[in-house]
Amino acid sequence: MRLTKSTSHAIRILIDCVRADDRLVKVAELSQRLQITPQNTFKIVNLLARAGLIEAVRGRNGGVRLAQPASAIRIGDVVRATEVTRVEIEDGATARKKGSGRGVNQILDDALGAFIDVLDQHTLADMAKGQKARPAPRRRVGGATGATAVTGSRFRRSLYEGQ
Repeated sequence: MRLTKSTSHAIRILIDCVRADDRLVKVAELSQRLQITPQNTFKIVNLLARAGLIEAVRGRNGGVRLAQPASAIRIGDVVRATEVTRVEIEDGATARKKGSGRGVNQILDDALGAFIDVLDQHTLADMAKGQKARPAPRRRVGGATGATAVTGSRFRRSLYEGQ
């Protein structure tokens, strides 16, 4: 499954709130520090607040902070707040019939559920620790010559990019 930029931004915003401890963080500062447009930052902060992951305080001295300890916020909760977590495949005219496509939808929902279950095993506190990724495994290339090469890896944007 491919997650959207909104989820990446949401996790980065939450990690920034973890690092601020219990201090209120201004949304404009988040936007500037994380290089996210102000409109997107406000939209994501609103989603996170409605999900109960952050607390938003209005006013001149307002801002946002975590609504619960980082160790209590599961990454699956963040994905549920920012992504569509229900899959529905329609098959044109047959989609109107009750029960059509149900098997395919059930399979995809089960797969998505398994994906989210894995994310639920990790917390925001785990991500905030900033554990380094493991290096790509090495594989043999070239048969008997013994030459080795590193497997090709795709470059992915880091959640911590720009910090």
